[in-house]
Amino acid sequence: QVQLVESGGGLVQPGGSLRLSCTASGFTFFFSNYAMSWYRQAPGKERELVAAISAGGGTTNYADSVKGRFIISRDNAKNTVYLRMNSLKPEDTAVYYCNGGFSSPMWGRWGQGTQVTVSS
Repeated sequence: QVQLVESGGGLVQPGGSLRLSCTASGFTFFFSNYAMSWYRQAPGKERELVAAISAGGGTTNYADSVKGRFIISRDNAKNTVYLRMNSLKPEDTAVYYCNGGFSSPMWGRWGQGTQVTVSS
């Protein structure tokens, strides 16, 4: 059963940066076989797709709200996907999660997420 562990969140001022990490384990096949994505859920809102990266890392996709500010990357040797977040805004405040897949979550089990709070 796939296990996902997110980390790297915290409190940051507007305009600041953070790098989130998500390490996956428990695969029947190799991590490198799967596209991966980052999602976020703000209080009172539905979970939304933020960024996605293909299995080999050559293709990425971003929500319009984060395009040009966030960068998704992966290290298949470490079974880890990253989200570099720059120029953070208060509206980026949310719990961030990772999951498999490029346009919709692949696995029903989510990790605990990592809280990102952007506030002065």
